[in-house]
Amino acid sequence: MKIRRILATAVAVAVTTPAVMLSVTPAFADTKPGAQTPAKPTVKELEKAAAEAQKAYEEAFAAEKAAYQAVEDAVSDTAPLTVAAKAARKAADDAATAKFKADTAVTDAQDVLDALTEEATEAERAGAEKTLADAKTAAEAAATTATTAEADAKAARKLSDDAKVEAFRALSTAQDATKKALAASTAADAALERAKREEEENPGGGDCVDEPGLTTVVKGFPSKVTAGTRTAFSVRVANGSDKEMEKVLTYASLHATDKGGSKDIATYLKLKWSTEKSPKWQTVDGDLYIDAIGALKPGEQAEIKLRLDVDAKTPAGQGLTFIAGDYFNKDGSCGLTPDAAVNEFDIKAATGKPGAKPTPTPSTSTPAAGSGATPQGSGSSVPVDTTGGTLAATGSSDTTTQLALASGAALALGAGAMFVVRRRKVGSDA
Repeated sequence: MKIRRILATAVAVAVTTPAVMLSVTPAFADTKPGAQTPAKPTVKELEKAAAEAQKAYEEAFAAEKAAYQAVEDAVSDTAPLTVAAKAARKAADDAATAKFKADTAVTDAQDVLDALTEEATEAERAGAEKTLADAKTAAEAAATTATTAEADAKAARKLSDDAKVEAFRALSTAQDATKKALAASTAADAALERAKREEEENPGGGDCVDEPGLTTVVKGFPSKVTAGTRTAFSVRVANGSDKEMEKVLTYASLHATDKGGSKDIATYLKLKWSTEKSPKWQTVDGDLYIDAIGALKPGEQAEIKLRLDVDAKTPAGQGLTFIAGDYFNKDGSCGLTPDAAVNEFDIKAATGKPGAKPTPTPSTSTPAAGSGATPQGSGSSVPVDTTGGTLAATGSSDTTTQLALASGAALALGAGAMFVVRRRKVGSDA
């Protein structure tokens, strides 16, 4: 049976353009009717794209380390702006003390003058009046100095605080860029590995064709999961073409790394599926294919329930899923979704003892009325959009600064941070 490359074209563009795509959109669907689909990249082109993606990841990671160091420098007691702010504050405090003493001197001088009796000589009264006048002049000068010093101290403190905020903001941006670069590099490696497998399995060529009418739409995918929980979502596979697809398979792969990107933690996660006709949850097997739909006639669609089980011992990190669709006909023809739904999610470690694992109800949508034909699975027969479907991309980085980065992040550089999407050959009797 012919094997195809998921994401090959989309990934090649994603890793060679300035904007790294975490969601693979129908980038190659021309809005003009009859537009020609660009040729799929060769293995050599994918090797180049993977190398460039790896380099981009390493550069992003290096920039993140530099940003982290900048944060440490900014919050250090010896940071120039921090030192200047402390000096300005001391000067303001000293000026305030001097003003207090000057004001006290005015009060004392006034008391001396008021205490003079009628027996006081003219010289004594004149001396007391001069002392009071001098004290008032000194107090006015001290007040001006204190006001200026306080303003200078506040300005210096603001400069120091602004520098710290900017350093943290830059670190957050760098961390997000590293995460995106890692996702792009992972996808590039996956596309390359799949292309190599395809060449081995089909040395004479014979790729399955891109079929824009075959779409996979992920619904209810979480942006964050927590160790010790189960999260349900679903994928809707639709045939928006004008031909019958005799056997439709859903491809689903799962990848995860720790927060530094250096350790594969996918073994802590399980992806399971079920349908109305097969309600018992089943683990996605080593082929990474879900054979739960059967045939789809034009306009039909089927829905598969999916569940992400996260072991209670799962460390914090991030994950990706790739979900796509293939179809195979008895006459040897086959096709595939031009794009895959790429979903990103953050993984939070459990806090305290894990409790019972809840099973949330996946989000659902009410299908439109159809002809009544229902394919295997939980689908319904309805007209579907043929423009490529909705490809999901969820998740956003927690902007909280990871100040523990330096202790382990250096391990993320290298091949250990990359995880290849495995996809075994589908037999001719599949």
